[in-house]
Formats: sequence, C-alpha cells, structure tokens
Amino acid sequence: MTNVPNVKLNNGVEMPAEGFGVYRIDGFENCKQAVKNALSVGYRTIDTAQQYHNEDAVGAAIEESEISRNDIFITTKVWITEFEYAKTRASIEASLKKLRTDYIDLVLLHQPFGDSYSAYRALEDLYDEGKIRAIGVSNYNSDRYIDIQHFARIKPAVDQMETHVFFQQKEMQAYTNKYGTKLESWGPFANGKHDIFTNPILTKIGKQYQKTASQVALRFLTQKDIIIIPKSNSIERMRQNIDIWDFTLSDADMESIENMDTNESSFMNLHDPKTVEWIVNSVPEKK
Repeated sequence: MTNVPNVKLNNGVEMPAEGFGVYRIDGFENCKQAVKNALSVGYRTIDTAQQYHNEDAVGAAIEESEISRNDIFITTKVWITEFEYAKTRASIEASLKKLRTDYIDLVLLHQPFGDSYSAYRALEDLYDEGKIRAIGVSNYNSDRYIDIQHFARIKPAVDQMETHVFFQQKEMQAYTNKYGTKLESWGPFANGKHDIFTNPILTKIGKQYQKTASQVALRFLTQKDIIIIPKSNSIERMRQNIDIWDFTLSDADMESIENMDTNESSFMNLHDPKTVEWIVNSVPEKK
C-alpha cells in the first residue's frame, strides 16, 4: 500500500498531498464501495461536496472502515444555495450528520458567487468552534482569491481549482504561494481531453520510469506542490493513480510538460457570463 506524504496548511494542519475525489460517483452503494476501495489502497483524503449529493455514502464508508476517523481527512464544499451566514452554518450541521462525524477537516466555498462573504464568515466561526479544522475556497480565480484572502479574518488554507498539464494555473499558483494558500487540483486528467492518457510526450516520459502517461501527469502536479484528488471507479486505476510517489521527474521532463500548457480550461470558464448565469440560476433571484 502506498504511503502518501502530507503537506502542511497555513494553520499547521497536515493534509495528504493526494486524495480521492467522488464527483459524479452516483448511487449510495456505488459511492460507498468506491470510497471503501480507495481507503483500502491507501487514500486518506476523501473529497466530497454538498452539491455531489453523496456525503451520506462517504460517511457510511468511513464509519464502516477499520481505519480510524483521525487518520482520514474529509473535505466537503458548501454550495451557493447555502450562502448566507445562518444557512451556511445549518448546511454544515447537515453535512456533519451525513458524514457521521463531529468535525470536518476542510470546508470550501464551492463557487465565488452569491453571498459568499457571509458564508465565509460562518466558516470562520465554525473553525473557531472546532467543527472545521481548515477553511478555504474552490473555483476562486486570481482576482476573486486575492479579494477574499485580503479581507478574510482567517486566510484560506486551500484554493481548489481546475489544474492539469494543459491548464497549469501558473499565475494562480504564484498568488496562492504569495499569500500562503495551497493550490489543489480538481480535474487533474482534464476530463480525458487532449488524449491525456495516450499523450505522446507524457507517454515517452513515463517509459523512463515504467509509469503511464496519467501517472506522469499526476506526478508533475505534485512536484509543483499542488495537491491532487484524482477520481476513478476502478480499484485498479485507484492503485495506479496513487502509485506515483516512488519516482521523481527530472528538470528536463518538468520543462517539457510545462511547455504543454495551453492556459485554457477543459471544463468551464468562470469569467464567461453564460457560465456564471448557469451557476447562479441555482439560486432564485431576489425580487
């Protein structure tokens, strides 16, 4: 079983550098089994969200696991429908019940829209009360991240962003490094686009280390000090995705991969008004 190293967040809390994401793992039993499989092969971070509608399955898997709760790092995210001080607090109480725990290791605001400042203040107070060990944000581009970190009483420990070899978030990471926040990658496989699993550059590099293109793509991110949360329903792929800690890419390899950056999203552009409309429409307009 692979041992994943920890990274230290800005408040001293340690978090595994690689975790398991459960986005779009639907069905209670299906998700519960996937989390159990992930824990069995060595994952100790499980990343969920209120909007994924599978916190209950994650909680059941962790409760049924033989691994101590103290050895598992749980991340969840608050959706924008719950962005308001009292609603955010209530939503975390609901998440605690679904996750079957009395504390959550990391809670993120899922999107930078709606009444996010009130929501963040709620997370700060829940942090003070010990119900959350670390707080942060997700999908906060450089401009929104700089704003919230400047005015927040408790600085974000993590900013979870789409980050992969084709969208390396170099500017974003420069700012998170500057202000002491860890960049965490969601979508480290670019949603399978750009033929990432058979990419000739990644494949050629991987052959030097007896690794696959996908393993090289993940190792590149970790060597950039980016936390990763790959997802798979296959236990064999889970094993492959976590088996990246026994090799180090050379400086030349890293440079070759850096040159693959297109600086374009493979999912959605959060600066696009149509994308923002689609997200905020989950909350009724105030009349």
